[in-house]
Amino acid sequence: MSAQYSRSLQFMPLSNTTQFSPMFYLTSFPGLEAIKHWIFIPFFFMYMVAISGNCFILIIIKTSPRLHTPMYYLLSLLALTDLGLCVSTLPTTMGIFWFNSHHIYFGACQIQMFCIHSFSFMESSVLLIMSFDRFVAICHPLRYSVIITGQQVVRAGLIVIFRGPVATIPIVLLLKAFPYCGSVVLSHSFCLHQEVIQLACTDTTFNNLYGLMVVVFTVMLDLVLIALSYGLILHTVAGLASQEDQHRAFQTCTAHLCAVLVFFVPMMGLSLVYRFGKHAPPAFHLLMANVYLFVPPMLNPIIYSIKTKEIRHVIIKFLGLKKASSESWG
Repeated sequence: MSAQYSRSLQFMPLSNTTQFSPMFYLTSFPGLEAIKHWIFIPFFFMYMVAISGNCFILIIIKTSPRLHTPMYYLLSLLALTDLGLCVSTLPTTMGIFWFNSHHIYFGACQIQMFCIHSFSFMESSVLLIMSFDRFVAICHPLRYSVIITGQQVVRAGLIVIFRGPVATIPIVLLLKAFPYCGSVVLSHSFCLHQEVIQLACTDTTFNNLYGLMVVVFTVMLDLVLIALSYGLILHTVAGLASQEDQHRAFQTCTAHLCAVLVFFVPMMGLSLVYRFGKHAPPAFHLLMANVYLFVPPMLNPIIYSIKTKEIRHVIIKFLGLKKASSESWG
């Protein structure tokens, strides 16, 4: 984008009769347009790893009867939310890199931010349910098959599916009621509520407070309950007789614990940066947003493939059969 065009966007006034911006201008890495094609390579790699990895997890669970258990049904739900998060940002991010298409209509921006935030809240909920699954498996192993059933997982899945969108709809719809003036340039290759709301030239106190309440009663509450469940798990593990039993019990939680850290640390960091780090360098905002959206979907299938013994065995078996088949054909 040329400097002259950038300045014209920076001070582009909106019509007095228009209550919302008809179009925003998406950027990716301002000032680095000359090396945009090189930046595309890691983004393309992350998308490929995230989409193929999560699809692979879903296929393994679908085709392996021994993995048709509540724990792996929840893992399937996590993979689906990760895929949804990837697909939410894919059109605009790849549109910028492939077709140099930076403009997005306000309605499309609303849809994208609705999907991004909904899938984020859904992933938080899935991680909470998975922590409860691990809590029951370690603290009440004899009652696990009674408490955690396929029917209970379906019910929990339905709650997860509806909680995110229901919490997100009001803050996304309210954006259309605000007038937008001055800059219509977004600093990312996708739409985030935290950034769009800052472009409104009116009082947005209600939206800010509602958004904060949603984060507190969804993401932060989930994080507190996850921490509580792990506190109880650690208490139970510490009471086991031998170190070997303690190690074996806690080993079943390492994959989920890694997934929790990979998801919540960037998310909370991004929220804090937008609320309290307005004077932070723009590059830091960009880094936090991209880490928050791209890293968890990419790392989760890798973490569960490495740390989960059953999935690792299925992968080894699959690779062994493939190798044997190729040798027989050779």
